[in-house]
Amino acid sequence: MRDVIQKVVATEAEAKQMVQAARSEAAQILAAAQKRAKELTATARQESQIEAQTILATATAAAEKDKQQRLTAATAEIEKQIFLDDATRQQAVAAVVCCVCS
Repeated sequence: MRDVIQKVVATEAEAKQMVQAARSEAAQILAAAQKRAKELTATARQESQIEAQTILATATAAAEKDKQQRLTAATAEIEKQIFLDDATRQQAVAAVVCCVCS
């Protein structure tokens, strides 16, 4: 009977060791998975930031180009609508100088 009790106790101790080892291994696997998840998150965040900066730079360049085209077109339109001959231009300059100097 004593033999049976000792075997049961030994089996329980072995089972406890196996459970502890499994828990330890599970904790290590979880820690490794968490570390990998953090790395992947950081990498994804960096890639997203780079992509956002690229998109912003492209949009800014396109907006600047559009602004320049509109300004050029507006300048050309104004120049077509307003034509000053030399005499009128000289009168305008004289009037501006008179106003500034007065």
